[in-house]
Amino acid sequence: MRNRSSGFTLIEIMVVVVILAVLGALVVPKILENVDKARVTRAQSDIRAIETALDLYRLDNFKYPTTEQGLQALVKQPVDPTITNYRAGGYLKAVPKDPWNNYYQYVSPGADGRDYDITSYGRDGKPGGEGYDADISTATLDQK
Repeated sequence: MRNRSSGFTLIEIMVVVVILAVLGALVVPKILENVDKARVTRAQSDIRAIETALDLYRLDNFKYPTTEQGLQALVKQPVDPTITNYRAGGYLKAVPKDPWNNYYQYVSPGADGRDYDITSYGRDGKPGGEGYDADISTATLDQK
């Protein structure tokens, strides 16, 4: 009789590797898509939170920060003699970055008669784009 040692054969190991590769090919894209969806949702939430901080700033100071002052005006009082009711501690703890680690773009006044526009350029970090590369802004949130 042959003495058979315990362990896996090369064929058994290769079958397991192939099964894992097939599962990985099916599961990984779904996981990555969910990550991208979560980032878009977070960017939308961030923009809404920045809008709230801007509205509080306006209530206290009777105007929104200028484009030059930017979102930094929500963190540190701008050098502007007309800003007399600035809240101690500011309106945000820090100037936020979008989920792709880029700063949100702020323009005041905004396009189409809006008081301001806040924009994240999406996954690619460039203006325009489609899908997860598309811009996320106050204008696109207002359309939903």
